[in-house]
Amino acid sequence: MTNAEPLASPAASPTAHRWSPVLAVALATFTVVSSEMMPVGLLTPMSHSLGITDGVTGLSLTITGLIAAVLSPFAPLLVGLRDRRTVLVAFMLLLGLANAVTALAPDFAVLAAGRVLLGAAMGIVWGLAASIGPRLADGPRIALAMTLIFSGVSIASVLGVPLGTYLAALLDWRAAFWALALLGAASAAVLAATLPTLPVHERGRLGGLAGALRHRGIATGIAITAFVVLGHFAGYTYVRPVLEADAGLSSGVIAACLLVYGLAGIAGNFTLGPLSGHRPRTAVALALAGVTLAAALLTHATGVVTVLLVLIVWGASYGGVSVSTQTWVRTADPARMEASAAVWAGVFNASIALGSFTGGLVVDRAGNHAVLLTAAGLAAVGLLLTLLSRPHARRLDRRLDQPV
Repeated sequence: MTNAEPLASPAASPTAHRWSPVLAVALATFTVVSSEMMPVGLLTPMSHSLGITDGVTGLSLTITGLIAAVLSPFAPLLVGLRDRRTVLVAFMLLLGLANAVTALAPDFAVLAAGRVLLGAAMGIVWGLAASIGPRLADGPRIALAMTLIFSGVSIASVLGVPLGTYLAALLDWRAAFWALALLGAASAAVLAATLPTLPVHERGRLGGLAGALRHRGIATGIAITAFVVLGHFAGYTYVRPVLEADAGLSSGVIAACLLVYGLAGIAGNFTLGPLSGHRPRTAVALALAGVTLAAALLTHATGVVTVLLVLIVWGASYGGVSVSTQTWVRTADPARMEASAAVWAGVFNASIALGSFTGGLVVDRAGNHAVLLTAAGLAAVGLLLTLLSRPHARRLDRRLDQPV
């Protein structure tokens, strides 16, 4: 039983000079994240229409996240030797179907079924997408390819959910999910038209996942990812009540602040992404330092200008977390690229759910300042681990962290 990654031959990437396949995968990540997070902007109309409470409607997010977290690490094992292009197209079609089921839902049971299907699609797409970039670009362009792929995450937060919310206001909440269903189908079509064949020559095995976790650089990168995502979602999930109660901002001002936060996230992705290609440890340290600092400072932020500055730091820093931590994990051992990316995706999704849950417990029992300090503390643990570790052996890491 081997622990090595089931890699395809170099000939499997004949379109390395073209950016259309990379942009197609970015569209897929945008669609996945928009679909996952859409209930956030539609919680009230969904609950009223389905005759359930806001809390029960909010479980639609939890269901999706948990299913994705469970499936992501096992994506290479579950899809076996199937061409990754075929798998991505099929599960983007499933994502479109899941959104159609949600749009048709007459009650919570059908809504939950649709979100289970969405979680399954997310789990497989996320479990494979992070390892696709290096197969679509050659060495010097890998960092930009990964940056573009993960830009879909940041752009979904800035544009996807707000556009869905606006469409729901014009029509109704079901129209937003119908739009996502069409976008899922369109994304599948674009992937089918642009991706080269992406075969693998060895079946994924449980031993491959275990081997990835036994690798010190990979395990450290996954632990760092867990701490920063836990911290971020413990704090950021409850940032609106913090800004309302402690900073005294109105809902309109808060919306503008969160838009600025999202734009900063896109900038952070495109700044730290290329940096991580040359200096993964530096990029991860900068991202975690910014999240830690911003979460701690927001406890004392008063006034619009101060809040905006803090949120810009937070947004720019967290915007680079996905691409920089995934680059750490990938560069730790390129031979286990798909297995390590799948584990990373599973831990990332699980940390989102656990972080929001942890933040809810803290904010209910100890208040807004405590939840932000908890967020800062969790991110700080990840930062400390980053500073004490490296993705490679010392000699190799020093070489990779030199400017090129």
